[in-house]
This record gives sequence, C-alpha cells and structure tokens, in this order.
Amino acid sequence: MVGFKNRYMLMEVFLDPDKDLLGEGTPIILTQFNLSKAIKDSILVNFGECGLGSSMGSFQVKYVNPITKLCIVRSSREEHRQVWSAITLVKSIGNCPVVLNLLDISGCIRACRDTALKCDKEKFEQSSKSLSEEETRQMNSCLDKIKLLEN
Repeated sequence: MVGFKNRYMLMEVFLDPDKDLLGEGTPIILTQFNLSKAIKDSILVNFGECGLGSSMGSFQVKYVNPITKLCIVRSSREEHRQVWSAITLVKSIGNCPVVLNLLDISGCIRACRDTALKCDKEKFEQSSKSLSEEETRQMNSCLDKIKLLEN
C-alpha cells in the first residue's frame, strides 16, 4: 500500500503596516479558516476551477499561530508548486493586506513541525517581555498544540 505523498510548507504571515486597511476596523485575527480561504481564492483566480480542483485533494492548513503568525500548509506533492505560487500571490486576508513568506518546505510533517517549533520559540523569546499574561498563556497553548501535530 502506498501512502499519499505530501509537501508541508512553513510560512510566515506579515501584516503590512505600510498600507491602509481596505476597510474599516482592526487587522484580522489569523485563523485556519481565514488563511485557507485566502489561499483557495488565490488558486481560483490564478489557476481557475481546474487548478483549484486538482489542488484540493490534500490541501489543508495544519497549524496557525495567531501570535507569531507562523502556519503550516499541506498539499499534494504533484500540486505543491501550484499551491506555493498561489500563496506567493495572496495579497490580503479578509480586509487586511498581507505578505506571505515561505520559510521551509518539507516532505514530512515532523521536520516541518520541528522547524516551526524552533521559529515559534525564538519569536516567543524575543517578544516575551511585551506580551500580556493572556497572550503568554495563548502562546504556550500554541506551542503545546504544535508538539502534538501529526498527520
């Protein structure tokens, strides 16, 4: 029996402070749903319905940390370049302009998880002094969640 061949992409989301919000209100809170919708919309616009259909076979946003803005996206090995291209072309999530930066691409979730854990810990240490108690609790919860991440 042959398993599905997937690629895992570790990305960093930058909220663009130089541009004004496209609508009124505060910047969007990063969630799996918001990120998934933005990537799917980008695939649809840039590659059409056929591209969207072929990419959705194993597409999933596996992990999102709303504090450090790191996320892991899974896609099939055959379609990962198309998903990667669409991720590069995402300009906004909701009404908030963003820039997505690919940090790592891996064939297994463990390697991507380890890299994400390392990046999350470094960002947490850099900003731990400026975080409130609630944000620190939420960050620790995200770190625990990524340690449990598997297929």
